[in-house]
Amino acid sequence: MKLTVKDVASLLQVSEKSIYRWIKSTDFPTHRVNDQYRFNRAEVLEWATAHRVTVSPDLLCEPDSHGAPMPTLVQALEDGGIHYRLEGADKEGVLRAVVRMLRLPEEVDRDYLFRVLLAREALGSTGVGRGIAIPHVRNPIVLHVPRATITLCFLEKPVEFDAIDGQPVHTLFTLISPTVRAHLHMLSRLAFALHNPSFHEVIAGQGSRDAVLAAARAVESSLPSGAPAS
Repeated sequence: MKLTVKDVASLLQVSEKSIYRWIKSTDFPTHRVNDQYRFNRAEVLEWATAHRVTVSPDLLCEPDSHGAPMPTLVQALEDGGIHYRLEGADKEGVLRAVVRMLRLPEEVDRDYLFRVLLAREALGSTGVGRGIAIPHVRNPIVLHVPRATITLCFLEKPVEFDAIDGQPVHTLFTLISPTVRAHLHMLSRLAFALHNPSFHEVIAGQGSRDAVLAAARAVESSLPSGAPAS
């Protein structure tokens, strides 16, 4: 869905003047269509997460709500797995290690997936600040999997990721989705969670699996009406 300036201003709870100012002075993601600005929902979510901009709960509501129920944040983390002390000396090394760790069907070409992730990083880092990165591609990674998953990896040691705040990354959330809609669904919930102080505290402290899932469950329970967890 291509959003207008008015749409984005409402979703980010700012004035339209702020949107125009961000377009001119920052890397705010925009497209020109018939001499008018248009915005991609996923890109706006990424930008807002990286710049710690609070989003309206409306951004969590999918414009197309029909179809199979989506997994909750907790289900996506349980399916994707939570891993500790992932090794890698640099961005390329940790991405390669993450791809090896992902729970994927045997037929998936992991080397190709790694190269796609690396190519995405060349376009712009997925490091969203505060030591966190969300590896994915500009067009969501869509694979033949039963439902969307989020694989959480805590690194053995922080690595430089060219993150927006210049801090090295110690935590990766890798999204794998069967559809574009599922990718948007999980990205919106992850962005919402990362703005939650309690959830971020558990992640920053590399909490136990039970602690991470409990924090994610608390975030889900705080979702506003109109943005169902499943």
